[in-house]
Amino acid sequence: MALQDKYAELIQAANTIGVADLAIAEKDGILHVSGTANTIADSDALWAIFNKIDPDMASGDLLLSIDVKAEAGAQLKVTTDASNLNIRSTPSTEGTIVGKAAHHEIVTLVEKTDDSWWKIKTKDGEEGYAFAQYLSPL
Repeated sequence: MALQDKYAELIQAANTIGVADLAIAEKDGILHVSGTANTIADSDALWAIFNKIDPDMASGDLLLSIDVKAEAGAQLKVTTDASNLNIRSTPSTEGTIVGKAAHHEIVTLVEKTDDSWWKIKTKDGEEGYAFAQYLSPL
């Protein structure tokens, strides 16, 4: 089975949700899919499809590199279900809680530390790391 056929659902979903700069290329038996999603939820949806097609990513035949649109200085909305978002001293759940951002509060992106943790700043000046899953670019 051709890799683009195997991952057709993922490719279709990336097109449907509007992944910008979507690039698809096959090299040395690995399908490379990259681009920029508008939200973490969109990125998470693509990863969920990947895991459905290839549980635990065991076959090693896809390299999925989906960034999320946001640059330093961008305004982000806290998208927790209802609770406050913890802001930590380090990019880890082990980091000390140094502040909180309220549900639906707008914060400023300081830097994308990695795909999971972003450094943010609240309107009150609290600065630290928050779990990126609960932040969406405006």
